[in-house]
Amino acid sequence: MEYKISYIYIMANKPKGVLYIGVTSNLVNRAYQHKNNLIAGFTSQYNLYFLVYYEIFDNIREAITREKQLKNWKRQWKIELIEKENPDWKDLYYEITDPESSSG
Repeated sequence: MEYKISYIYIMANKPKGVLYIGVTSNLVNRAYQHKNNLIAGFTSQYNLYFLVYYEIFDNIREAITREKQLKNWKRQWKIELIEKENPDWKDLYYEITDPESSSG
């Protein structure tokens, strides 16, 4: 099994708005693609520009398993998960691209 850092992430269009759950091995790049409508489909259709939650995994299989689990969760559970770690629904993209900005 290949051990490559992987992520699950949740994009939103506003607090408690439309949610999208995805998996990637490059979170910065993938979030950038969503923010700039470089990926046609659901996220660009619903303007899902805000990275509001993510988790880190040691390999892609673990990340895919978690992605499937979260996609089967009730919507309210997903909102509670986000709000536990990110109660203000901040766009975490700027924290992952510039860790210095996470203090502001």
